[in-house]
Amino acid sequence: MTTLLISHPSSLQHATPTGHPERPDRIRAVERALEDERFATLQRVTAPEGELAQVELCHPAPFVQGVVAAAPRDGLVELDADTTMSPGTPSAALHGVGAAVLAVDEIMTRRAANAFCAMRPPGHHAESKRAMGFCFFNNAAIAARHAQQAHGAERVAILDWDVHHGNGTQEIFWNDASVLYASIHEMPLFPGTGAASERGEHGTIVNAPLRAGDGSDAFRDAYESAILPSIAAFQPDLVIVSAGFDAHWRDPLANINLKEQDFAWATQKLMELADRHAGGRLVSILEGGYDLEGLSKSVAAHVMALMRG
Repeated sequence: MTTLLISHPSSLQHATPTGHPERPDRIRAVERALEDERFATLQRVTAPEGELAQVELCHPAPFVQGVVAAAPRDGLVELDADTTMSPGTPSAALHGVGAAVLAVDEIMTRRAANAFCAMRPPGHHAESKRAMGFCFFNNAAIAARHAQQAHGAERVAILDWDVHHGNGTQEIFWNDASVLYASIHEMPLFPGTGAASERGEHGTIVNAPLRAGDGSDAFRDAYESAILPSIAAFQPDLVIVSAGFDAHWRDPLANINLKEQDFAWATQKLMELADRHAGGRLVSILEGGYDLEGLSKSVAAHVMALMRG
């Protein structure tokens, strides 16, 4: 079985203001990186548009309908100071959902070894009833719910290594014993959540905050002492990665000093865990990463590790 790469041109149609860090060039940088001959064996497929019923696995229908309706016919509209919609935003967001759902379908039915969804906008800040932090629909959360509803997964683990805490994913699963949310992130930093004391109603929230200036050693220590053991003890049927690459040392929105080799190492360690506890089932979904060079190099390292390169 091969690694699946899922993308769609609609990711380029979600426009943001000039100078906004979450911009279409992020996807162009990822696409250029994955055009290298090292990735010739990737199974490349186009994402379908997600269905509103799939989005509603994690977001109530009035919220979903409100987000879709808020898109302008031309120009841009702000939902908040960070989160902007253009005419192409609903299609991009729904194709992001479609990519995540397709990835779960392919992995749970063993048609691919693992998958990477190269889509934008990101999703992990989207709470059940609130779009924020560049995010509209929570793709990783929807993927987890779809795995449970469509494929009978009893336990799903979501690992979030984006440098910003995934407040949305945490909020959605705070009261849910069947989904583990584990995050390693910088704190204090937007959105202000993610303290180690935030554990959820069933102890299935695991936060391992890092401090500004931390680098590879602190990241790897926290990953091996807090993140991986919690996922292993949970024994998930599927592992989902909220794969943000803004902890890279070049990124302008944070202060963690990782290198692309750290993301390759983290991927390899997680794959070993997935092999032991989840039958190797792993889905990775792009979140942040705002320096184009850091993003492209980190994605390349991550995908190469998924290919067991």
